[in-house]
Amino acid sequence: MRTETISYLKQNAATLDVEEPLVITQKGKPTYVIESYTAHERREQAIALLKLLNLGEKSREEGRSMSADAFLEKVRARHASRRGETMALPRK
Repeated sequence: MRTETISYLKQNAATLDVEEPLVITQKGKPTYVIESYTAHERREQAIALLKLLNLGEKSREEGRSMSADAFLEKVRARHASRRGETMALPRK
């Protein structure tokens, strides 16, 4: 990561290249990190995915999970009941 001063940021904000994150220092200490919007979005999506994976793992450890076949049967049964059918839909 490249490091620049806050003075540099003020002077070059309009033409700043943020292909990689940029650490901004103030009085010699890291104060801010500037990154492109695309990099920010990718990081946010990665964090959200990690949270979902963590929740899934916790559910599995607590026994709150089911096989893919059981899930599909449950979805088919729910779909059939909404349509007023009494038998499960055929599998593909």
